[in-house]
Amino acid sequence: MLELRQVAKSFGDRGRLVPALTDISLAVPERQFLCVVGPSGSGKSTLLRIMMGLMPPSSGDVLYQGRRLSGVNPHAAMVFQSFALLPWMTVQANVELGLQARDMAPEEASRRAAFYLDKVGLDGYEEAYPRELSGGMKQRAGLARALAVEPDLLLMDEPFAGLDALTSANLREEVLTLWSDHALPVDTVVMVTHIIEEAVLMADRVIVLSPHPGRIAADVTISLERPRNKRDEGFDALVDSIFERIV
Repeated sequence: MLELRQVAKSFGDRGRLVPALTDISLAVPERQFLCVVGPSGSGKSTLLRIMMGLMPPSSGDVLYQGRRLSGVNPHAAMVFQSFALLPWMTVQANVELGLQARDMAPEEASRRAAFYLDKVGLDGYEEAYPRELSGGMKQRAGLARALAVEPDLLLMDEPFAGLDALTSANLREEVLTLWSDHALPVDTVVMVTHIIEEAVLMADRVIVLSPHPGRIAADVTISLERPRNKRDEGFDALVDSIFERIV
């Protein structure tokens, strides 16, 4: 579904170029849940934005279903760590925002937004404002907004960071349930996280980035059966193996 070929990204800093990513080559097949881990400064969020088409690589190519990506990928959607909800809009209006940008008829946008708010457990909160929601509810709204455009590819940037442990655990389970529901359009998920245990709990495969500049230090297949928990045989060994590769 998604392929990166020798992708690199540099940013200008006081007249000089500072590399953030270098020589990133990977292929993400359909129906895969991929997690990207690495230390701060390894370019995880930058990589996700390049996958989405929110920023171009400095060199290399991004291909979506075999075609070179130029600009924002219309078949993908993104969930941000910061929720990115517009505070002056209701929950319903925030979810409809991406649909309006795609020129969907108002009646259809309203129906679809309500459908996905129900899917993420926010039925009854359509007219609430972001300030009235807990952190977990805000992230549910962000997830509903991403799902409402019915993407084939869902990208998530540390979506559970800053949430309490119980809320994070519930949202992890719900995301996996939504992804495994073949009645929904999401085919493939790429998620950035700084928590190795979270990656092993959720992913089919974990990409480990090394820092300064970020490059692929390891590509680990997670073969544990689902549903998983931290008492799964081999869980700790996988976590330790990934941790050792973060240098």
